[in-house]
Amino acid sequence: MHNSRVAVLLTTSVLTAASVGVSQSYAADDPPGTEPSASAPVEVDPNDPDLKLPDGATLAQAKVLDIKSVVEEQSGDERREDTNTSVTLALQAEVLFGKDSSKLGAEAKSRIRGIADEIRTQNATRVRVFGFTDDLGSSAHGDVLSKRRANAVHDVLSQSLNDAGITYEVRGYGEQYPIADNSTEAGRKKNRRVEVSFPRTEP
Repeated sequence: MHNSRVAVLLTTSVLTAASVGVSQSYAADDPPGTEPSASAPVEVDPNDPDLKLPDGATLAQAKVLDIKSVVEEQSGDERREDTNTSVTLALQAEVLFGKDSSKLGAEAKSRIRGIADEIRTQNATRVRVFGFTDDLGSSAHGDVLSKRRANAVHDVLSQSLNDAGITYEVRGYGEQYPIADNSTEAGRKKNRRVEVSFPRTEP
C-alpha cells in the first residue's frame, strides 16, 4: 500500500468456541482462500461437570477462525486484507486497466511491482491472482475479461519476482464473489478488481 494515501481501517475478529452438538460448516460456494486453517488453542473437557449440556448432547470440536484486518484507501483504489495466515491485496480495475481492456499502464505496473516486493518479503512460494468483474454485460464476457486481467497482473508479478520456486494460481471469476452491491456504480467499481493473495510468513 502507498503510505502517503489515507486509509480506512476495519478490523473484525471471529472466534468460535465449542458449540453444542454442531460443528462449524462452510458452504461450497464460499470465496476461494477463505477456508479456516487455525485450530483451537485450548482443549475442552466434554465431561466437565460445569458444562451445562442437554442429556445426550456432545461438544463439537472447537475451532478458532482467522482474525481479519481490512484496510481500504479512502479512494477505494486499493484494499488489503490481513489474516493470521494470509495477505490479500486487491486493486480496482480502473487503477490498472482502461475500460474493457486488459492492457496495463506504467503506473499500474509500478503498483504491481510493489506487491511483488511484499511477496518477496513474506518469502511466499504460492501466489494466487484472481480477476473479478461486475455483473454488467454477459457472464461469459466477464469471465474472459477477468481472466485476461489476472493473466496481465501475473505476467508483471512473475517478471518482477523472477523466481522459479513460486507457484502461481491464476483465475478469472467474472461476476462471482462480489464484495459490494452491484446495483450501484460505486459497488460495481469495487467489484471490478484483481486480487493477489499469498501466505504470511510463519512466526
